[in-house]
This record gives sequence, structure tokens and C-alpha cells, in this order.
Amino acid sequence: MSANRPRLRSFSHHCRERYGRAIGKIPLDLGHPCPNRERGGCLFCRPASFTPLSLRPNDSLDEQIRRGKRLLLKGRFRHYLAYFQQETPTVVATARLIPALARILADPDCLGTILSTRPDAIADDLPAALASLVRDCGKTCLVELGLQSIHERSLCLLHRNHGLADFLAALAKLRAVDGLEVGVHLILGIPGETEADMLATVRTVGALPIQALKLHHLQIIAGTPLHDMYRQGRVPVFTREQYLELLLRLLPHIPSHITLHRLWSTAHPDLLVAPHWHCLAGELSRQLLRHMEARGIWQGQAVDHRNGSPEEEQPFQQG
Repeated sequence: MSANRPRLRSFSHHCRERYGRAIGKIPLDLGHPCPNRERGGCLFCRPASFTPLSLRPNDSLDEQIRRGKRLLLKGRFRHYLAYFQQETPTVVATARLIPALARILADPDCLGTILSTRPDAIADDLPAALASLVRDCGKTCLVELGLQSIHERSLCLLHRNHGLADFLAALAKLRAVDGLEVGVHLILGIPGETEADMLATVRTVGALPIQALKLHHLQIIAGTPLHDMYRQGRVPVFTREQYLELLLRLLPHIPSHITLHRLWSTAHPDLLVAPHWHCLAGELSRQLLRHMEARGIWQGQAVDHRNGSPEEEQPFQQG
């Protein structure tokens, strides 16, 4: 491991490398429901469980930005990324989505946008339009695709209504143009998956041309079909110690050039049924890093020497 590279390429390290400073995120909502909800919705999903308190129904995007700056940035960050994490933002027609993004990106404080979406919601004309927009304004765009697992049985169980082929097709569309970055969401602890299954997903995704990754531990949210399964004793959940140990075994298989935007889930406490770890995210991060240092573990340890990771050639500096 290079002395000038952190053990984890976190979002904060990525921002210091790219922008020279810490950057905030302002979650935004275009107000269009996820199309999968019309087909029953995902087994684990309840939008209220992850909707930030700064978002209010019927607020305009301008008002969402104003409230986000006041309630989320709180003077800690001057600059931000416009984060469309609610629902499925790319279900909006490209001809309507691009002007909305252009208005936000015109804000000098906004350095780019993140679109969190489904693999089956990437219109054929969207990648080129997005690439043209960010190229013209000199800002960035990360498209996060919710894959969750490479295993078809898991996607079926979760009622995702897309397969691995849909994800790979979406990735190909986005990588066919210059200027866009791609991230992936994965869920760890899907019922029926073994650690070998999770490792296979991480290895497969890590070998793809992506720039960012989010790992989520499975959470049980009140009022979801998954909650019903949990009450029936059909869904095990990780203890904090179990999940940290799993991460310690998976992280060496994630190439070190991939930015880890998240390593665990967050949900509103009043809707979270399980697991309850009684530990803030900052303390989880400190515990993980202490374990990594004590055991000599770092991100990419098992794969960088095999895949010629860019990080091996150009290790980034800690800010």
C-alpha cells in the first residue's frame, strides 16, 4: 500500500482530490414516483424511510436548493452536488430533465449532479444529452445505477423487475459517451445469499468500468413486504460486528480507484425495525478504519496488482 494513499477511497477523499475541499450533497426530488411502484414496488422500499427532512412535497427545485443549503450544508460547505436520490429521476423525459438540470448546474455553488436511478430507466437519448450538458457547463455528472445483486434469484426476490442484463445494457449506454461517471448500489445481506454470493457480486461489479460504489446493509423498514418476512423469521440481519467483519473481507476485492460513497444504510429511526446498532456513522467509520489498520487491510489489496488499477500508477494524496 502506497504511503500517500488512504486505506479507503471515501467520498471525502475523492472530493479533496478533485475539488481541493470538502463538498456537500443536497438531495432533490423531481416529484415523479418510481415506475416499479406501479408493479408492486421493491420488497424493501418505503420512500419515507430515506426522504431527508429538508424535502417537502410540492416544493420547487429552487426552494429545495434554498432549504438544502440552509438545513444540510449549514455553513460547513460552500459547494455542493445536486443529488437526485428520490424515486427514479430519469423516468422524466429527457427533453424535460435536461433543462431542469441545467438550471441547477447554473448555480455557481453547484459543482455537479448525481442521478440515482434504475438500470431500466436510462432512455436511449439520455446519455448523450447529459454528456453534452456537463461538457458545456464544465461540471460533473455521476449516474448511480441500483443493481443490488448480480444474482437473478435475488433480484426476483426483491421484486426489482429488472435483471443483470438490464444493468449491463444501461452501463454500456452510459459508457458509450464521454464525460459521464457511473456508480452502482449494492445490498449486502439479501435473504438467501451467502458470503460467497456477495463476494461474487462485489468482484463482478468491481471489474466493470465504474467510478463509484455504494454498499448498503439490509435494513427492515416498517410497513414493507420485507417487514412481513422478518416477522415470520425469514430474514436474518447483520449485527454491527458481523457487518464490519464482512466489510473487512470484501473491501480488498474493490479496486482502489473506485470511490466508496457509502458503506452502510441509513433510515429514519422511527421507521427502522432492524438492525439497531446504536452507533453513529462517524463512529462506524472509525471502528472500521481501526480494524483495517490493525489487520493490515486496504481497499483493492486483493485485486489492484492484477487489474492494473489506476491507483497503483497514480496514488492520490490525502487532503
